[in-house]
Amino acid sequence: MIRIGNGYDVHRLIDGIDLWIGGIKIDSGKGAVAHSDGDTLIHAICDALLGAAALKDIGHHFPDSDMQYKNIDSKIILRKTVDLIARKGYAIVNVDSVVCLQQPKINPYMGEMQKCLAKVMNIDVDRISIKATTTEKLGFVGREEGVAAYAVALIENNKTGN
Repeated sequence: MIRIGNGYDVHRLIDGIDLWIGGIKIDSGKGAVAHSDGDTLIHAICDALLGAAALKDIGHHFPDSDMQYKNIDSKIILRKTVDLIARKGYAIVNVDSVVCLQQPKINPYMGEMQKCLAKVMNIDVDRISIKATTTEKLGFVGREEGVAAYAVALIENNKTGN
């Protein structure tokens, strides 16, 4: 059986903190405000995987009210998410994603992001697609006030009845 899930995440950007996208530190004067490290792409991927497995969402499993997740590296959350879906009998087929960010351009980092995410999810690099777009200076992304990410995940379970 195959299942699909989608995820979305958004974070406000402010001066003076690190920007993490896809597990990689991006050279930028602004970073994402969050309880964790604010890795918008990883958070969207986690929600896509959890949704595909009908396991609620990232906030249910890793609430921002729990101090153990304060400033946590989002790669740890992604690894735990992969473990959660594996316990339910699922494996990742592929992940497709889009990062919406006006500045900086992330194209130079995308290969490194794919490698990082593949390692964390224990899948081949060619199973992860990362695309980037601006919003042509429209909305909060265009005004460089925030970053958003969308992800779709396909998972499969070889067990019957799930």
